[in-house]
Amino acid sequence: MPDRSRKRRPADLNSLAASIVGDATDEDKAEPADDGKDPAAVALGRRGGLKGGKARAAKLTAEQRSEIARKAAAARWAKR
Repeated sequence: MPDRSRKRRPADLNSLAASIVGDATDEDKAEPADDGKDPAAVALGRRGGLKGGKARAAKLTAEQRSEIARKAAAARWAKR
């Protein structure tokens, strides 16, 4: 039997009903939906994304990094 003591129930009545039916039928959404993407292309894009920031930082001078950090800090403080 699933542990229901820690699971929060949705406040919406329809979502609550769907949650109860899902628990009662013991449905798991373990299978990811096919999103139509090519797995090889996804892996290639991820590999490029992992090295992108480090490669960019290696090309920057200390002055450029400082300017980027200064702009980022100004943007963070401007939100408040």
